[in-house]
Amino acid sequence: MAGVNGDRKGKKEDNGIGTAIDFVLSNAKLVLGVGGAAMLGIATLAVKRMYDRAISAPSSPTKMEPSSKRSWEEPSWLGSSPRSLNSDMKTTVSRSLQTLPTSSSHFEPDRMRRVAGHSSRHAHVDLQRARMRLSLQEHLWSFFKERVSIPAEEQAMARRAALDICAEVRVFLHAKLPDMPIREMYLSGSLYDDLQVVTADHAQLMVPMILEKNLWSFIPGEETIMNVPGFWLVRRENIEYFPRGSSYWDRCMVGGYLSPKSILEVFEKLVAGSINWPAIGSVLDYVIHPVVPSETLTLEVQYETDRRLYVDFLPLLVMEDGTSLIAKPHRLAADRHENLWRQSFRVEETAKLRALDQEDGGCRCTCLKVGKAVCKLNPSLTCLTASQLTNTLLLLSEREGDWTQEALADRFLGLLRALVGHLEAGKLPCALSPKVNLFCELTPQEVDELGYTLYCALSEPESLLRTV
Repeated sequence: MAGVNGDRKGKKEDNGIGTAIDFVLSNAKLVLGVGGAAMLGIATLAVKRMYDRAISAPSSPTKMEPSSKRSWEEPSWLGSSPRSLNSDMKTTVSRSLQTLPTSSSHFEPDRMRRVAGHSSRHAHVDLQRARMRLSLQEHLWSFFKERVSIPAEEQAMARRAALDICAEVRVFLHAKLPDMPIREMYLSGSLYDDLQVVTADHAQLMVPMILEKNLWSFIPGEETIMNVPGFWLVRRENIEYFPRGSSYWDRCMVGGYLSPKSILEVFEKLVAGSINWPAIGSVLDYVIHPVVPSETLTLEVQYETDRRLYVDFLPLLVMEDGTSLIAKPHRLAADRHENLWRQSFRVEETAKLRALDQEDGGCRCTCLKVGKAVCKLNPSLTCLTASQLTNTLLLLSEREGDWTQEALADRFLGLLRALVGHLEAGKLPCALSPKVNLFCELTPQEVDELGYTLYCALSEPESLLRTV
C-alpha cells in the first residue's frame, strides 16, 4: 500500500476519483457476484485507466511511450486522439462513477432479478431505481413522439417522389439498353418498412440483375483468401467453352470475377451522366442531381423547399436459395476488397423482428426506432447501422422475456449494455448467420468513440435524448 500511496502522491490531484474506483473494483464481486462484476470491472477499469493516463501524461509528447495494445483494458480514447480530459469530461467521469449500478440486477435479465429488500437501505435503493426507470420511460416515449415518429403525410410525399424517380430510371434504361438482362426494379428500405426515423429522407432503388447459371458461380467470403464472412465473390465459369462476351455482364469482369465496382460505374455513366435530370426535375417540379462523392450511386431529390430525399441505386443479385447480394462496397475497401459483393440480411432481419413483436405485442420495433434516431442525431454514434441495432435486439430477445410496452426503458438500457458488451468483445454476430461479424468494418478509433459514448450513457441514458 505504501508504494501505491507514493504513486498517487506523485500524480496530479485526482479529487479522490481513483480511490473511489479502486474501492468499487475491490468490492465488486461481493456486491454483484461474478457475472455482474465482470462487466462492471471491465467498464470501471476502462474509465480508471483513461483517467489515470490523462492525469499522468507527460508534458512533452516526445516522452510518451508507444503502445500497440488496443483494448478496453487499455483504451485509446485519449492516447490516440487530441482529446484531453477537460473539466466537462472530468465531470462526466465523476458522475459516471458516482452512478455506477451497485446491484447485480442491472446485469441480469428481468426474469432473473431478485428483490433484495432485507433492509430499509435496500428498499430505498429499489424505490429510487424504480423512479429512475419511470422517468426514463417517460423521456423515451416523449422523444419517440416528438423526434422519432414521422408524420404519415411526409412519408407519403417521400414515397411519391421516390416512385417518380424509379419510373424515370425504368423508362430510360428500357429505352437506352433494351437488351440489358435485369428484372423489374422496385423500391425498398426503411421508408417502406415503417422503420424510418426523424425525417423521411432515404429510399433504395433495387435493380435485380440476371446472371446465366452456367457462366457464374458464387463463392462465400470465408472460403477466399480474404476470409470475410458476409461478403461474396461472383466468379466467371466455363470461360474455355463460353469465351468472354458470352454473357452481357462480362464487360464488368475484373480478374475473372464480376466486379460490383464496375457494375456501379456502368450504371453511374447511364443514370448520372446520360439522363437529363434538370429537365426531368422541371417537369416533376423537383430539383434532382447525383450526389458526389458517394460510395454508391445516389440521387438527391429536393421535392419541397425544406424536404430532400436520397435514393440509393443498388444493383442486386439473388441466388437460387434466396441469398441477396448488393453492390455496396466494404467500408474499409481496398484493392483486395473491390470485387466483394455484400450479403444483405435486411429483409429477413426486419421480418423476424416484426414477427417477434406480433407474438407478444412487444416493443422491439419501437426500441429499434429510438436507437436509430439516437444514432442518427448523435455525431458520436452515426457509424452504428440499422442492421447492427436490429441484430443486437434480436440477440437480446433470446435472453430477455419481457418486451411489453411498459418495459421499453429496461429494454433500451439492455440495448445500450449489449452494444457495450459486443464492442468490448470486438464482435457482433449476425443473428441469422453467426459467422458474420457485423463490427468487422469498424475502425479501432470508431470502436473507442462508440464505447466511450455508450458507456457514459449507461449512467445517464437521458443524455442521449437531450443531446439531439
